[in-house]
Amino acid sequence: MVMGRPRSFDTDKALDEAMEVFWRHGYDGASLAMLTKAMGIKPPSLYAAFGSKEGLLKAALDRYAQRRSEHMRFVLAGETAHDVAERFLSSIAESHTDPANPPGCLLVQGGLACGAGSENIPFELAARRAQSEMELRERFVRAREDGDLPADADPVALARFLSTVASGMGVLASSGADREALREVARVSLRAFAKGEDA
Repeated sequence: MVMGRPRSFDTDKALDEAMEVFWRHGYDGASLAMLTKAMGIKPPSLYAAFGSKEGLLKAALDRYAQRRSEHMRFVLAGETAHDVAERFLSSIAESHTDPANPPGCLLVQGGLACGAGSENIPFELAARRAQSEMELRERFVRAREDGDLPADADPVALARFLSTVASGMGVLASSGADREALREVARVSLRAFAKGEDA
């Protein structure tokens, strides 16, 4: 069996660089020249390692998912449904305005505008966002079973609500909204999880 030549670049570092390019410029706006320059490789190496620009995006999204999985473990560990929602939205306000990263969210920014030949990219990103929504839904089902949420609470609607607010916060951040503006959105949104006289 003939072994292929080993890659001459750090895959994780290259994916981090590609992730930032997709994050800042979106899928269509991220040219191969921009990507290969940021990654420090030549186009043949990109194709050999990832198959295509779309393959590179999916690999970068897998890398991004590692960050999100850590975030969601923290979120879902909240003791109550309100705690879960607060952790989710508050951490988004922090991460979307973190100066160490591009503003907003890769899963929103990456596919806001896609033209001919990349029509499936928004669906790929939506599928990735749906993972967090599903995890929230399952957590709210448990909260309702435990009596933490009212019996008539709708876990599907609550999870979709949080997911929609999160996407909106990403758009606001990418448009220049600061951390306090996103925190205010989070505070108002959390009223959906208030009980009785706190509502």
